Amino acid sequence: MTDALTQTWYMTQRQLRVFARQPAYAVITLIQPVIWLFLFGNLFKKVVELGGFGTTSYLDYLVPGVVVMSALGSNMWAGMGTLEEIQRGTLDRFLTTPVSRAALMNGNVVNNGLVTAFQSVVIVLLGLLGGADYPGGVGGIALLVLASVLLGTVFGALSNALGMLVRERESIIGINTFLLLPLTFLSSAFMAPAQMPGWMRHIADFNPVNWAMVAGRSAMSEHPDPGGLLSRGGALLALAIAAVWLSIRTFRSYQRSV
Repeated sequence: MTDALTQTWYMTQRQLRVFARQPAYAVITLIQPVIWLFLFGNLFKKVVELGGFGTTSYLDYLVPGVVVMSALGSNMWAGMGTLEEIQRGTLDRFLTTPVSRAALMNGNVVNNGLVTAFQSVVIVLLGLLGGADYPGGVGGIALLVLASVLLGTVFGALSNALGMLVRERESIIGINTFLLLPLTFLSSAFMAPAQMPGWMRHIADFNPVNWAMVAGRSAMSEHPDPGGLLSRGGALLALAIAAVWLSIRTFRSYQRSV
């Protein structure tokens, strides 16, 4: 177990070096969250007058949603990196080494988690500069970041598994494009549940993206709901563990096929 953790950190460092060598990538990935925060935030700022948002500022409501959406959007494409390493033969060369097979998969997941945490903190700070208020303080922000990392782990691991299964860029692009908007809009990202149609609220109850948003908003509020935080956080953790296990199993199947 110690060797596997050490090797996972080595593989994570390898991924982090790639990220550090491309600082423009970090800036580009933040462009869309900035648009969501300040374009959507100003366009729909009067929607809070409808009630049910738990705040008088739409930006306060929007920030946790943007944090979670950013985690979803960036991690859904993790499989593209795995596919690229398969096509270049990098992954196959690693198979000739004694490195832990779990480390090969989990290094990518841990890297995505760290990048997601960094992006989440930046988005929270941008919201603060824009005038957002966080009654939950630093602890609430930490729980929001944790929820976004857990959600990112779920979709990052699933994306890795998908990359090894389909092994085609077009398939990954098609599946991600098909899932991204429904997962986003069948959640409380932009609209309070009280203002959503009943059928959408019921679907959102089973949407892990919405779990992360609800947990994050609760943590950032003045009066968090401990039961809701534990139930939704626990569900996200269970899903993350299951997704990581699935990606490792898929990798072992890929290993037997080469």
